[in-house]
Amino acid sequence: MTESHRPASRTRRRMLHAGAGIAGATALGTLGLGAARAQSAAAANYPNKPITLIVPWPAGGSTDRHLRLLGQILGEQLGQTVIVENRPGAGGTLGPATMVNAAPDGYTVSQFPMGMLRMPHMQKLAWDPLRDFTFIIGVTGYTFGFTVRADSPFKTFDEYIEAARARPGRIDYGSTGVGTSPHLIMEQVAINAKVELNHVPFKGNADLQQALLGGHVMAQSDASGWDKFVDAGQMRLLTTFGEKRTQRWPEVPTANELGYGVISASPYGIAGPRGMDPAIVAKLHDAIHQAMADPRHEEVLAQLNQEVWYRNSEDYRAWAEQTYREDKVLIEKLGLAQG
Repeated sequence: MTESHRPASRTRRRMLHAGAGIAGATALGTLGLGAARAQSAAAANYPNKPITLIVPWPAGGSTDRHLRLLGQILGEQLGQTVIVENRPGAGGTLGPATMVNAAPDGYTVSQFPMGMLRMPHMQKLAWDPLRDFTFIIGVTGYTFGFTVRADSPFKTFDEYIEAARARPGRIDYGSTGVGTSPHLIMEQVAINAKVELNHVPFKGNADLQQALLGGHVMAQSDASGWDKFVDAGQMRLLTTFGEKRTQRWPEVPTANELGYGVISASPYGIAGPRGMDPAIVAKLHDAIHQAMADPRHEEVLAQLNQEVWYRNSEDYRAWAEQTYREDKVLIEKLGLAQG
């Protein structure tokens, strides 16, 4: 081939490549349009089968009590059954993590507890709490408290802490797992009070309650699944960890007013897998928001001494992003960050 032929040859190749690019772009555009139409049709028909709501705690605990009722009301709103599936473990992160490989079609959603924003700072995980999930709606937050058995020698929270000061590492308490709010609350208390406590982790608050009642741990830090045991006289509530005393147990002081400098409510909401159709997210958000206003939902929150913590999808994600950054600092302060 001579020099005079090369420019023409290169020109033809460029034209062929350009043509292939246009054809590819047209094909991708057609595929994209087709996918968008299919997605739109799926949203229009959503839901047309049962929805699975993952509760990452054992059955019978406070979160299970709350979300079972919310799921029931949500099912009524959507005209489909909402199946509650308990998947406890890993401090409440095991259940939501199973959604990473789930289809983002709105038929699998989960509670998104605070541990999801903390555990990645404590160990290497196969998922990212911000990248791998769709934030649907913020719902409520816990009332955390510290209880002992009714026959415990500890009559006040100060007495429990003084016992820990006298016997370093010998005074124990149970929580719902490493990295959960009930655990981190007590880690902060121990640092502020300059005492060493023995932490005993459990899968969830149902088995934790039974361990305390059975005398297997001295005390427990937990959400208000202990309410019925306190009201029945089987447990003694020594302190709560909110900004102010609860309406239900107004005689019980907060840890903050006792001078321990700890306040926590640990908000949570509902999330789905990454990549959900915005139209389906909007349907779920609106239906859950309506369910939250149902008198039955308000009643169960009152029983658990929890308050509504509503956040729309955008605000819920923004809150998660900020909390993820802030909790990194907390985990490092408590000496729990991965090496």
